[in-house]
Amino acid sequence: MSTEKVIPRKQRKVTKLPEIRKNIASSLTKSVVRLFPRTFITPNILTLFGFALTLGATALIVTGNLFASGFVVLVAGFFDMLDGALARITDQVTRFGAILDSTLDRLSEAALMLGILVVFAQEQSVLGISITGAALIFSFLVSYIRSRAEASGLECEVGLFTRPERVIMLALGLLLSRYDYALTAALGIVAVFSLITASQRLFHVWRQTRK
Repeated sequence: MSTEKVIPRKQRKVTKLPEIRKNIASSLTKSVVRLFPRTFITPNILTLFGFALTLGATALIVTGNLFASGFVVLVAGFFDMLDGALARITDQVTRFGAILDSTLDRLSEAALMLGILVVFAQEQSVLGISITGAALIFSFLVSYIRSRAEASGLECEVGLFTRPERVIMLALGLLLSRYDYALTAALGIVAVFSLITASQRLFHVWRQTRK
């Protein structure tokens, strides 16, 4: 009789998501990242540059250039993938680099959301302000649960809607902002799916602590 552990179909799909994300990120960055090892550019420099781009995108949002900000958000997200890829191929993976990257990721999301809040406040859109606030809170909750779980020695990479998906959805909302409620709808998707992802992670952590 085989003693091989049978993994339920739903669980197999969830556990493959991190691998899918890593494979996509690798395919997008492997050609570009090879240009950096022989230069002065380090993973932390790329992290800081990506953060600076996000602040630029925030400035564009506040000044009403939402369409242009969508492109800048996508470019900043690409640099967010490059720093980790460069760290791995140059063997410069450090704990400080990981903490810096995670910290600036949170600040980047907060800056973009606050910029959007300014826009909705100027438009006096209670719906837009409410949905943006929910998206900000639930996005942070997704990252917080993983951080607390890993600090406790638990694995927590599961989740349907993580940072890459949030960045892409936010960028799409900004690019399509000329259409009524497109940005609000994008933020609503971010809020709902971030809440679902936070619930997935909390349940995943609970299952591990039961063992």
